[in-house]
Amino acid sequence: MMPILSRRILNRTGRLSTAAALVALLATPGVTQQGAAPIARYTIDASTTSGIAAMGGGMGAGLSMVFGGGGNKMIHTLDLRLGSTRAATPGAPKADHFMPVGAKLGKSVPLYTPTPGTATPREDGKQMPKDFQKPKGRLLIFWGCGPKAPKGQPVVIDFAKVAAGQMPPGLFTSGVNIPADWAISLANSKTYGEWPNGKDRKTVSADSSLIGEHRIAGNYSPEIKFSLAQDFLPAITGKASDMAGGATMLNWNSVANATGYYAWTMGFNPGPDGQANDMVWWSSSTTQNFGGALWDWIAPATVNRLIAQKVVLPPSQTSCIMPAEVKQAASQFMMGNLYAYGPEANFAYPPRPDNPKAAWKPEWTARVRYRSNSMWFINGPNMGGMMRGEDSSTAGQSEKPKKKCRGGLGGMLAGAAGVGC
Repeated sequence: MMPILSRRILNRTGRLSTAAALVALLATPGVTQQGAAPIARYTIDASTTSGIAAMGGGMGAGLSMVFGGGGNKMIHTLDLRLGSTRAATPGAPKADHFMPVGAKLGKSVPLYTPTPGTATPREDGKQMPKDFQKPKGRLLIFWGCGPKAPKGQPVVIDFAKVAAGQMPPGLFTSGVNIPADWAISLANSKTYGEWPNGKDRKTVSADSSLIGEHRIAGNYSPEIKFSLAQDFLPAITGKASDMAGGATMLNWNSVANATGYYAWTMGFNPGPDGQANDMVWWSSSTTQNFGGALWDWIAPATVNRLIAQKVVLPPSQTSCIMPAEVKQAASQFMMGNLYAYGPEANFAYPPRPDNPKAAWKPEWTARVRYRSNSMWFINGPNMGGMMRGEDSSTAGQSEKPKKKCRGGLGGMLAGAAGVGC
């Protein structure tokens, strides 16, 4: 869900999933209404990404953009998944999603069926990057909007204890009940197809549109047809401003059709030797939480409940004060992150009966979810020096790069960015 630099922060764009790494360290669909499971299920996750996460070329390009050039950028991504209880007939599995002309993806995109064990992994924080090094030091957790952190903050987590299996209770979304999401996968489908995939190199453009008729057809599921009136969400853009007393005002634009907002920051405070010392986390929630399901897609009904519980900010709120203690604790490096949760569209054939007691056996169901997210640097050190694992006092000096990344913050950032050490 997020990396040591944010859960789906660089997902399919930069391929970086720091949240994923941290969650891994720290850490099926149902049909209601007396209905049988459908023959086919289809999902579309439509995401709008801006800021560092939208920079092509991975984390290295993002750092280059922020510390030396480039500008704001926005991208759209789609995650398409088809699962069926049928086997392909005849021949090998084949399915296509026929898009509206405005999608600018050609007549259709192929839903590739991977062989067992090769399905594209979901970037949901359950994977540990190959070269990920377990962080040392502590995690300091703050939460809530206001100029000063309330008494009892921060909660301090010792990474050494976590690595030893001593997981603090209630670390993720403490006291918050967010229903586990269901996902279509190769494992829970007799036949399965997905896009993007290794067989098709098309990409969604920034001006692509989803509005219009959609049709999914193949040799292992009933034909699926529906029309979308909701397009990709607009980009969300964050801004940070220093306030008297050391607090930071976070502002963002109002996103049309957003159901709610969630803001969080992650910062680092390396020690004098360049090694990771403290990792600092703050969220806009009024209750202690460390991301978890809040990094994921959340249904509108759940968002409404979380707003009532003051875990998620309402769509009318476009600012939040980050307490002074947060920036003081992460004085060397900090990133801002924003999520605008969006609407959800659901379709089925035949349609769900109005009578909840009536039997229902759909041939197919389809779900379309929308979300907008952004990431930007609030402050930062000499990144070039930190990438080389230099001491802060020598970060600006010329020095031959080491052949092997050092541990700690410098090594983690360099390895994740893919820019060497």
